[in-house]
Amino acid sequence: MNFVVVFVAAVVLFSLASAPARAAVTYDDKGFIINGHKKILISGSIHYPRSTPGMWPDILKRAKEGGLDVIQTYVFWNGHEPFPGKFNFEGRYDLVKFLKLAHQAGLYVHLRIGPYICGEWNYGGFPVWLRYVPGMEFRTDNKPFKVAMQRFVEKIVNIMNLEKLFEPQGGPIIMNQIENEYGPVQWDIGAPGKAYAKWFTQMAAGLNTAHVPWIVCKQEDAPPPMIDACNGFYCENFKPHHPHTPKMFTELWTAWFTAYGTPVPRRSAEDTAFSVARFIQYGGSYFNYYMYHGGTNFGRTGALFLTTSYEYDGLLDEYGLPNEPKYWHLAELHKVIKQAEPAIISSYPTVTWLGKSQQAHVYSAKTGGHCALFLSNTDQFPAKVTFWNKQYELPAWSVSIFPDCKTEAFNTARVKATTPLLRMVPTNTWFTWQSYVEYPPSVGDKDTHATDGIWEQVIMTRDASDYLWYTTDVFIASNEKFLKDGKETVLYVPSGGHELCVFVNGQLVGTAYGTLADPRLTFSKGVKLKAGVNKISLLSATVGLPNVGTHYEQWNYGIHAPVTLSGLNEGTRDLSKQKWSYRVGMKGDYLHLNTGSNSVAWAGGSHLTYKYPLTWYKSTFNAPDGNEPLTLDLGSMGKGLVWINGEAVARHWPANTARGKCGKCTYTGFYSETKCLTQCGQPSQRWYHVPRSWLKPSGNVLVVFEEWGGDPKGIKLNRRTKQYAN
Repeated sequence: MNFVVVFVAAVVLFSLASAPARAAVTYDDKGFIINGHKKILISGSIHYPRSTPGMWPDILKRAKEGGLDVIQTYVFWNGHEPFPGKFNFEGRYDLVKFLKLAHQAGLYVHLRIGPYICGEWNYGGFPVWLRYVPGMEFRTDNKPFKVAMQRFVEKIVNIMNLEKLFEPQGGPIIMNQIENEYGPVQWDIGAPGKAYAKWFTQMAAGLNTAHVPWIVCKQEDAPPPMIDACNGFYCENFKPHHPHTPKMFTELWTAWFTAYGTPVPRRSAEDTAFSVARFIQYGGSYFNYYMYHGGTNFGRTGALFLTTSYEYDGLLDEYGLPNEPKYWHLAELHKVIKQAEPAIISSYPTVTWLGKSQQAHVYSAKTGGHCALFLSNTDQFPAKVTFWNKQYELPAWSVSIFPDCKTEAFNTARVKATTPLLRMVPTNTWFTWQSYVEYPPSVGDKDTHATDGIWEQVIMTRDASDYLWYTTDVFIASNEKFLKDGKETVLYVPSGGHELCVFVNGQLVGTAYGTLADPRLTFSKGVKLKAGVNKISLLSATVGLPNVGTHYEQWNYGIHAPVTLSGLNEGTRDLSKQKWSYRVGMKGDYLHLNTGSNSVAWAGGSHLTYKYPLTWYKSTFNAPDGNEPLTLDLGSMGKGLVWINGEAVARHWPANTARGKCGKCTYTGFYSETKCLTQCGQPSQRWYHVPRSWLKPSGNVLVVFEEWGGDPKGIKLNRRTKQYAN
């Protein structure tokens, strides 16, 4: 037995010793060199927490089939370290599993460690507890911030090393990213920003990443050895800060995000392909779709006013299905780029102007006979051109690619992919509802905290809940003139955002909310008070926290002084100076009603309460047959939160309809986030993704908390289906 063990060990050691060593990932101005092979890299952003582990294999498989070489993902600090020193790498945050699945699918990885990510993610990826570290200032030459940031970055790099996930170790990671879009911030804050950039460059470069290079984006003066890269809708004219580095397009925006109260942006397959082809035509060697699969901001993970859907009009829709015709049109483009790759990576283009808005780029290698031709027309009208004694008809706003310089293989404006009819088809699931109404807290309740004055919301909640109750008692003398005249007093409440529900003596008297453009709000309305003690309860709610902005750790949320009553005998009374009682979250949170707990007496049948504020609803249901993605139609509801089997599905807010200018959209001309808007006058989001992996065959518990007073009888469970014309 000992001989066998020694023999096997010797064989293993011999195999390891004789295995060819993998080269470091290197680069030149024409592209990245991976294990000795130079490549044009086609990448797509897929964020692991925005889907479920059960969805990852299919999403990655479709990405590979769509022609991707690389998956790009952020690392989500607040998901991985929700409390100081308490780490989470499980479930949707199982980063290692996601990276290994990408590797198994034959994909490389661009790991954007950050740890600032922006990403329309709550607090830009920073854990909220970071704000309360003494002396903290985000993203500047600040010692507490740098200590915390370095500790987290080192932890991620150490995990990647332990799991041998860097490409020279045999893993998928071919590049890392430190920070994110720091150039505008550095410009804004000056010398401290420049010092911070120098620090994070040296810190990252000093880590052991198995000779995998580091990237920064939107930072034109990136210090060596950082490779700077471009983000935007178009980046063909981008030039790297260092001429010996590859030309990179880290975020090719496939459309734009959706906020509650705004229309849903779309970007055509033609224009997206045009942006890609122009970038390659101008010598680009790496481009990444942001987003390839956007997915879902489950629970409370979305940033300020962001919808739960983060579809971004990506090449795969929110549910991981091909978004046609964009998916297949771009998949065909990817094939043609790979055909042209040998010429592009081994030569520089000869450029010929064929008209005011028409160009020819020819890549002709000195050896191997490789040749690739790009003919572009950036006019918004078709054009006829002559090149090499041949005539070509170029559609408006398009690029034609000839991967052998002879035969046109692709034109960005000629879409051959079929566009299916997308439908939400109701299942045979019927919900039988029960309800529980909770009421505003009173001063002195056991789950409240009393203190003088008005406190900032996130100081109190630490973002453990969207909700903070502010409650105070107001004494009204019987000789007040407004009582005798039958009039109202005006209650004035200013707030840093984002939503406010005002209750007087237990009754909802009004709501107010901000917008993404301006999350601040003011409630000013006449209210009826009685002689004696009146209870004023203010429910302030955040709708995500900001993900971008200089020193956003200093921004305030919730109600602020002065809160006043006017129209009294004394004139205006400042309520801010008196004692207030605070409660974080709803009573139902403490009673675990989100799980469907029977700790309260739920009402059903003829006693069901609906169209009433602060109401919890629950129902049980069986999982529908099949494997199509599922959605909840919440169009009959107002605003609140949803859970299934205790999993936080979403913030729902279908009552917030899209306000903007929607209309006919043409693919020609420069795209912007306001160009091709849809769903004006409709809810910004009506359907909410229910992952199949969260369901049991039977006995699933659906819980909805409704702030404003929706009707649960209109809720339906739907299948996401696609039908193709015959």
